Amino acid sequence: MIENKKVLILGMARSGYEVAKLLSKGNNSIYITDMKDQDKNQIEELKELGIEFIKTNEPENILDTSFDILIKNPAVFPFHPCIKKARELNIPVVNEMEVAYHYIKHPIKIIGVTGSNGKTTTTSLIFEVLKKAGISVKLGGNIGTPLSKIVNDLQENDILLLEISDHQLIDMNDFKTDISILTNLCPTHLDYHGSYENYKSVKKKIFNHHTSEDLAIINASNYDSMELTKDIESTKYYFNNEANYYTEEKIYVDNTPVIDTEDIILKGNHNYENILVTYLIAKILKIDFKYVKEVLKEFKGVEHRLEYVNTKNGVSYYNDSKSTNPVSTITALKSFDDNIHLILGGMERSQDFNDLTPYLSKVKCIYAIGEVRGRIMDFAKKEKIESYEFATLKEAMEKVKENVKKGDIVLLSPASASWDQYLKFEDRGDEFKSIVNNLESV
Repeated sequence: MIENKKVLILGMARSGYEVAKLLSKGNNSIYITDMKDQDKNQIEELKELGIEFIKTNEPENILDTSFDILIKNPAVFPFHPCIKKARELNIPVVNEMEVAYHYIKHPIKIIGVTGSNGKTTTTSLIFEVLKKAGISVKLGGNIGTPLSKIVNDLQENDILLLEISDHQLIDMNDFKTDISILTNLCPTHLDYHGSYENYKSVKKKIFNHHTSEDLAIINASNYDSMELTKDIESTKYYFNNEANYYTEEKIYVDNTPVIDTEDIILKGNHNYENILVTYLIAKILKIDFKYVKEVLKEFKGVEHRLEYVNTKNGVSYYNDSKSTNPVSTITALKSFDDNIHLILGGMERSQDFNDLTPYLSKVKCIYAIGEVRGRIMDFAKKEKIESYEFATLKEAMEKVKENVKKGDIVLLSPASASWDQYLKFEDRGDEFKSIVNNLESV
């Protein structure tokens, strides 16, 4: 726990706001900074708790030797000037989840889910199964609810289920899970980490402090995941191996069919992998598989992840705003048959759109938006795909309305982070859904 300390919180958003409130009860002197204006009610609430909000583009000018700790928002790059200065001053740099971990009061079981893709769907499926089985579970982390918000609600023997991103893992020290899941690994967020090797080493921190009494669930068909975890001490469970696998017709656990794929709403091989992980968790926790089957018969997916929005004038619209890298967009493209109008773009993070090339045969038109739109236009022209350039999603959707025909698919799958124009990818997806739902039907 942090008490009687001077704390600088770098970046507000949800995690900064919640960790500030959590620390306010420890006689701490707390300052929270952000480049952007924040919700006035939240700022007023923090002020009443004695927490000072400072809007600034140069928080490093605030940081000095009088501070005891720097809490970094996961979105803040690790080479930010304020982070560099903290290192030089020997001020510890941690994140919200690491701080909140030390406020857990009771014995609980922690399940952590990470990976380059699939972690949100996997986490959501596990959560629904645990609830269905009547198990006391709290859900948080990268999926939307900071641990700081729920830590005081945890009761003895609860299960704490956390989606954990690489942006959170990078500032983990003491945090430890009881069960860690690595869905897969592929090159992504390289602008944040500097290299794929750095990214992988950060992902490995999901297994920090594990012994043979702790469990790891690993994708046996993903070479990088297998290489990364070959020396961890965890007791390992594998999916996509000779025992736990899927076919077009069935899902198998321990070489035994557990459900027919025709009984699952979620489709696609990537989702079958997420389902395998869910079955393994049920096996480990001794949960009757009937609860997994019940969930799979009704689970339609995660908001902003290949989310069906509406069909207007015979055109179907899908919101995949959570696809913030090309690999995620590849998954989306593989999920449809033909005539895709693809909306790409957002923050410039040196993402390689050439990764999409083998999957563009179904794409009829590309609409380039956001900060990276110029590079997308160059890419689309190289691939000889009809393309249009717009600053905003709203402008792009006006052109989409003109272009689409009955039977077409409109897919927002940006392969880019949203931070050039939005606070979070959910805001981008919500705007898309609002535009679609307000389209006139004729």
